[in-house]
Amino acid sequence: MCSSDLEAGSVRETMEDFSLHEIVEGVCELYAPLADEKRLNFSIRKPQEGAFIHGNRNLITQALANLVDNAIKYTPAGGTILVSLENAESGPVLLVADSGPGIPPEDRARVTDRFVRLETSRHSPGTGLGLSLVAAVARLHEAELVFEDNRPGLRAELRFKHAEPERLPPKALPVRVEARSETVH
Repeated sequence: MCSSDLEAGSVRETMEDFSLHEIVEGVCELYAPLADEKRLNFSIRKPQEGAFIHGNRNLITQALANLVDNAIKYTPAGGTILVSLENAESGPVLLVADSGPGIPPEDRARVTDRFVRLETSRHSPGTGLGLSLVAAVARLHEAELVFEDNRPGLRAELRFKHAEPERLPPKALPVRVEARSETVH
């Protein structure tokens, strides 16, 4: 699927409510051997529960995979990568932070354009479509894609809105228990 298909909204009918936990676990399980092969300190941090969104599971998986793949590709041997899932007040946040060269502030707005490759990445394989796909997935899910300095490296965040409570699966809804005391005579 290309980013123009995503922008056209042709995948909205495949959206469902789900937790980002299994996405994080699956992508990290897939990429951990590559990180290990490159001698990277690859860690995962996630809450015990929550982090529900309404979206397309496959597209979110691809977006996170692109961010993790870039982190592995550009972080030098011995560096660190953190994949984190956090429950922020506004909604779940997927974070990929690395200790690579990062993206200069003046280039952060344009790296999500199609076919853009920064001069420092020209020696690495790629088409310049990965971050444009991540940006298109973020727009489709009404999420925000944010790049920040990790000192050293890059922090890439996908900030989602919470799924609406009436749309969450029953097991995800908080259970309200009322205590009653009755006197039996």
